Amino acid sequence: MSNRSHRSAPHHTHPDDVPVRTALAALADPVRLQLVRELATAADWEHTCGTFDVPVGKAALSHHFSVLRAAGLIEQRDLGPKRVNRLRRPEFDRRFPGLLDLVLRERPYEP
Repeated sequence: MSNRSHRSAPHHTHPDDVPVRTALAALADPVRLQLVRELATAADWEHTCGTFDVPVGKAALSHHFSVLRAAGLIEQRDLGPKRVNRLRRPEFDRRFPGLLDLVLRERPYEP
């Protein structure tokens, strides 16, 4: 009998392997920027995927997390049935000094 609820661990790209264009593209999207903002103010591993205040469904949210992982911005791990997140700030700051500070200092866009 197979365990259908088991999901594979997410692939993480280390920030050292991320081109600046990939990092900038990941941070240019308002939803992804909101995810990064929320993680920047939270303790590591505090946020589960379903606790973010963003206006997208599960499939779109999963895509945004994938883009952020590929850009070296976040790390995720499974904790029981939930997936928890952390901003890879120290690693990202070593690769792109000052970029997150600049992006997080900007006021969120409000249409």
